[in-house]
Amino acid sequence: MPDLIVNVDHAAAFRNLTSGRQPDPVSVAVLAEVAGAVGISARFTEDRRQISDRDIRVLRETVQARFSLGVAPTPEMMGLVLDVKPDEVVLIPDRPEEASAEGGLDLILDRSEITDTITTIRDSGIPVFLFVDPEPEHVKAAHRLNADGVQINTGIYAGHASPATREHLLARIVDAAKVAVRLKLRVLAGRGLDYQTCRPLGALEEIEACLVGHSLMARALLTGIETAVREMVIALEQGR
Repeated sequence: MPDLIVNVDHAAAFRNLTSGRQPDPVSVAVLAEVAGAVGISARFTEDRRQISDRDIRVLRETVQARFSLGVAPTPEMMGLVLDVKPDEVVLIPDRPEEASAEGGLDLILDRSEITDTITTIRDSGIPVFLFVDPEPEHVKAAHRLNADGVQINTGIYAGHASPATREHLLARIVDAAKVAVRLKLRVLAGRGLDYQTCRPLGALEEIEACLVGHSLMARALLTGIETAVREMVIALEQGR
């Protein structure tokens, strides 16, 4: 049953709207840990449109729990990963036109680059997850590429308003998670989750953690980060 990993990208994006230094994503991470998050995640892109180099290094020094770093499978990002040494890496597509990754990795087109990246990171002792769409075949492809786990893309499920369609999309996530566990892959889930859509995932023993960012930061504007995180932890627990 999933724990909560808080993504701090949107705190950085808010800070970057001006030339100031607030809100500091590192401060947000500290408060999130105090409030019960088991980990902190950040997505680092080559154009630094949200998280900066300074953010990554200070987060690595500051985060006491699990530090998950999302990067594209490129040589520049691999150099940073090997230098910073996060607790785990999630390989994600980096499309500059997207504020956050909309779809999963293309495990066919980018197979060679992804395979080399996985080997390099795993050889340094860091577990590697692949951001994949909720399709059993995508999970099987991640297994063939020798990944340690997958992060299942919950974006379409979380963004759909129709209850009937959302239930169907949730079933796809469940199927993908079950396939991953059968293949002995670790399972994360995340993208677009809020206080309502995370609850059904809280009942899934196959998922070890949910990554949540934007809805937490939006709630934190009203309640403060610690209250927002505690409310999300409770929402996951209620699903159980």
